[in-house]
Amino acid sequence: MTLSPFPFDLVGFDLDGTLLDTSDELTVSLNHALAQAGRPPLSQEKVRPMIGLGAKHMLDMGLQASGESNEALVDELLPILVDHYGSHLGTGSPPFPGLLDAMDALANRGARFAVVTNKYERLAVKLLKAKGFDHRFAAIIGGDTLPGGQRKPDRAPIDEMIRRTGGTRAAFVGDSIYDVDAAKGAGIPAVAVSFGFLHQPVDELGADAVIDHYSELVPTLDRLG
Repeated sequence: MTLSPFPFDLVGFDLDGTLLDTSDELTVSLNHALAQAGRPPLSQEKVRPMIGLGAKHMLDMGLQASGESNEALVDELLPILVDHYGSHLGTGSPPFPGLLDAMDALANRGARFAVVTNKYERLAVKLLKAKGFDHRFAAIIGGDTLPGGQRKPDRAPIDEMIRRTGGTRAAFVGDSIYDVDAAKGAGIPAVAVSFGFLHQPVDELGADAVIDHYSELVPTLDRLG
């Protein structure tokens, strides 16, 4: 059977909570930083909803959950958190079930891939290398990549993804309102994953489609196209 032409030549992904379940590593690093302030550790289940809007946000939420937070304490502990995390990248953070099979299927249909994350670019690259599939991505754009400092939900990182890859028909997959707003701002379809680090019900994100498992991604993109 001959497959019909695939409607997208570029599929972009968020990283934390979309490609990889990074909650185990981030919980360890957050608890390391909290310990420097004499705070008790937080469980992985409690940390999961804090992930996805950047390390500073996660640290602020972690401090609030374990006592109180203020700007000076966040600024003091943030480099400790980031340094610890950077030293332990790849020790956990498994890909979500079905991801690699879905990427293989998409590649067979002619799609290429990119990552747009609010994580620091150097950490995103290091993590993807540690997991052994950085080579799958034509571009990896972090929260500090653009000279103007734009990050999701700004559309600029999505525009840069398209510019760098030469994509003409793109879609974006993510787990937060930042991902959906950035994609929609750039005028491309947004697919939300229900298994990510959700900060609100997935049906409230305003995505063009929602998937519950990566086995649903290819038919969903076919339908959106």
